[in-house]
Amino acid sequence: MSPRLRKFIGMVAILAFLIVYVTVVASLGDEIPDHWAWKLIYYGFFGTFWGVPLFPLIRWMNREG
Repeated sequence: MSPRLRKFIGMVAILAFLIVYVTVVASLGDEIPDHWAWKLIYYGFFGTFWGVPLFPLIRWMNREG
């Protein structure tokens, strides 16, 4: 598979993942207690965590050959 096609497939997969991830995190965010500290912890964690599942995909996209 050419690097160009691999990057295109990866880009589409990343966009699809982010759409689902943001939707789920925002929906579940309505269920946490309405206190600034809980919201800070929740959105701080999930706002940082989104990149972790994408590491293997990004590594695959940038692989040679």
